[in-house]
Amino acid sequence: MKNNLLNEDLLKITEYKTIGELPNPFMFDNGNYVSSIDEWERRKREIAKTAIDVQFGTLPPAPEIFRVEQLNCGKEHRSYKIHAGTKEKQISFVVKLIMPKGNNRPIIIDGDMCAGYFMKEDFINAAVSKDIGWLLFDRTELAHDLKEERGRAGTLYDIYPEYTFGALGAWAWGYSRCVDALIKLNLQQIDCSCIVATGHSRGGKATMLAGAVDERIAIVNPNEACLVGGGCYRIEMVGDYPDLLPWRSETLKDICKETDFWIGPTMKNYIGRENELPFDTHFLKALVAPRILFVSEAAGDVWANPIGSWMTTEAAKEVYEFLGAGHNIYWYFRTGTHYHKAEDIEMLVNIICHIHDNEDISDRFYRLPFSPPEYLFSWRKPNFKLKGE
Repeated sequence: MKNNLLNEDLLKITEYKTIGELPNPFMFDNGNYVSSIDEWERRKREIAKTAIDVQFGTLPPAPEIFRVEQLNCGKEHRSYKIHAGTKEKQISFVVKLIMPKGNNRPIIIDGDMCAGYFMKEDFINAAVSKDIGWLLFDRTELAHDLKEERGRAGTLYDIYPEYTFGALGAWAWGYSRCVDALIKLNLQQIDCSCIVATGHSRGGKATMLAGAVDERIAIVNPNEACLVGGGCYRIEMVGDYPDLLPWRSETLKDICKETDFWIGPTMKNYIGRENELPFDTHFLKALVAPRILFVSEAAGDVWANPIGSWMTTEAAKEVYEFLGAGHNIYWYFRTGTHYHKAEDIEMLVNIICHIHDNEDISDRFYRLPFSPPEYLFSWRKPNFKLKGE
């Protein structure tokens, strides 16, 4: 294994615990193994049923009613209100569009408009400077994210009471409705074949879910998504980062104690039994394949489980390589701690411009801030050649 270190002393791992091996995404529930691309498509549906329904609950369906209302229409900044739901009841939420100047340009959807980093000009300009648009929304308009309002609170739950999704499922649904809006608006400035989704922390979890279920999203970028969206249920770690007290990674028990309303109702049954989960986060990442997945992390964000994120991304890469798309999975560590920074967007924009505009890719990807442990999986991709190889 290549030891490609950002700085071998940057993050010192003081405790490292593993709980079993990562499950094999190429093994069907009945014990048989994938032996063709067609069989992978069948296995992919099986993974989606298991990894999504158990982690996130049953997700709300595409809406029967969908409408985009224009609120204002400036040259560079526009706003719309999306109305979506059933014939009996709809939810409405506002989206803000920052237009690219040229035509047929990529666009980034971000549901974290409730977060403070959007107030920083360099964050938005990291994309705008390369003529990439933004579509921004506040995910908390779809489902609350307040401890004092814990539980299934919000309009979307009332529209779909028979489904068991939590807040992450509601927020991911919001990303898909933004995709619907872009397609419906059909603006000449926007290339709807290059729609990008990003989000940070809990927003990164929602981004990861949205990207796993909505194949219209071409590039999926969970930023420091921690457990559920980026880390690993089977890896726990304590890390020592300069100028910070030693800290540990997020666990399932943490999520179920403080934010159980994010996830599906049955996940709490696996506390202390994480090795019995029939999936881990590499299953969710693999569902994005062969589309582009960019996992961005911070070396000092121990809560996000840097080793777990790297490990599950490497495991998902086996699926990418099986599909002949190993070049479409990226990971990146910057210095610093838990935040969504302009540097994160700059690296995302580098990928976008590489894919869309044929610009050179940076050499800053794939550098680790810690010495990597052995892989937590002994399985590998099925060994047969694709057509044309």
